[in-house]
Amino acid sequence: MDPVNTINPSPDESRASGSLIGISQRTPPANLQAEQALLGAILTNNRAYDRVSDFLTGAHFANEVNGVIYDAISRRIEAGLLADPVTLRAEFENSDVLGAVGGAGYLVKLAGAMVGIINAADYGRAIHDAWVRRQLIDIGEDVVNTAFGSSTGMTGVDQIAAGEEALFRLATEKGQDGGFLAFDKALAEALDVAEQAFTRAGDVVGLTTGLRDLDKKTGGLHPSDLLILAGRPAMGKTALATKIAFSAARALMREAQEGPPGTQPKGSVAIFSLEMSAEQLATRILSEQASVSGERIRRGEIGQKEFDRFVQVSRELSQLPLHIDDTPAISLSAMRTRCRRLARTKGLSLVVVDYLQLMRPSVGTRPENRVLEISMITQGLKALAKELSVPVIALSQLSRQVESREDKRPMLSDLRESGSIEQDADAVMFVYRDQYYLQQRQPKETSFDSQDKYQTALEEWQRKMDLAHNRAELILEKQRHGPTGTVHLFFEGEFTRFADLDMVHDG
Repeated sequence: MDPVNTINPSPDESRASGSLIGISQRTPPANLQAEQALLGAILTNNRAYDRVSDFLTGAHFANEVNGVIYDAISRRIEAGLLADPVTLRAEFENSDVLGAVGGAGYLVKLAGAMVGIINAADYGRAIHDAWVRRQLIDIGEDVVNTAFGSSTGMTGVDQIAAGEEALFRLATEKGQDGGFLAFDKALAEALDVAEQAFTRAGDVVGLTTGLRDLDKKTGGLHPSDLLILAGRPAMGKTALATKIAFSAARALMREAQEGPPGTQPKGSVAIFSLEMSAEQLATRILSEQASVSGERIRRGEIGQKEFDRFVQVSRELSQLPLHIDDTPAISLSAMRTRCRRLARTKGLSLVVVDYLQLMRPSVGTRPENRVLEISMITQGLKALAKELSVPVIALSQLSRQVESREDKRPMLSDLRESGSIEQDADAVMFVYRDQYYLQQRQPKETSFDSQDKYQTALEEWQRKMDLAHNRAELILEKQRHGPTGTVHLFFEGEFTRFADLDMVHDG
């Protein structure tokens, strides 16, 4: 008996596959002999259960009675009890479950069908594979029926995303992945990371952010990490995320150029810009790198020399492995599909999402409230980071309660719809510019009863403005793998540019 053979459609049924009627008449994939043989092996020797228990459940059996028997066996073995035809007969004697298969004698028949404990895992996989294929048939039928239906309220694009989401769930929940990793292998992987840190110059083990002091605190961007970058409007979240994405892409390009001629970057950077268009984002990067004001570029107020520099920089940047998707309100399932496609075709090293409150959860899901919806999105982004083994940076808005405090530096509790944002994130960073708030507090002469008091207040305000001029704070409030603290950055508003801040030398 071949454990991997299943019941297949006849040639006549195959010829009918071009029609829905042909599909519905075909016999779903199943392997009843493998089911009986596995149950017999476990009933004869309960140790056979250990070979399949981590990926097989009663729901995977094509024959419902076999599935019920397997679940009963599981309950007894998990409770430390013996599972054999005698003990199971007592469990089923007051039930008519076995009536359809000949009664309690079926248990004895199963024990006689056993072919040895050594083959148990093979039969379990054959059963599971048949179940996966039955699920694929169900998904296919749902896709066809939804496409024919006109009252679903879903567009064709939404139906594609729903189908992809169903396939993704099947791929991730099929029960065969995961399991224990031997500690010696985990130690070997940890040693590899330590060796990279030891042999590399500087403190960066992961992908660089392009910001010296941030790299020192984090060691760079690490695979499988979800990083939240949050801030109030006008703080510069998008500019900072763009800076990090550009720096990572440039590092990937530089690494490729240092290799043999013709070497392509081993990965790329994906930016999902839900708020700004790809053209606006590209203009920001060009403005920063060419030191030409983006506002002047849009108004055409630049000279020939500046325009030539703009063109030259654009040629250099066009080689970077940087990809921008500006689909508004993109769903989690669509984002996942595009990331997987990019990883397969170009390689993927970093994902940036601007910003998560503008995303939609996977198509086909209907969260009860906004907090649950955001929780599903952050959990999905964390799952994406782990699946593709890349860092994911997601921007997030902050609630208005920041504005009501005297000290407006953000805290974790300020995260909007923060249900699981803080919980799912490996790191949470807040960008804060004191200069923005100080500008709004310029003293007004009418608020003072004397010129001297006004002058004193104005001078104190000017002193604070001078201290805050072109400065920003990146507050690392949570870091699962390292220290927290504040990183001081240079911010140049004209070019929306973040850079390292020299805290030692003036100017």
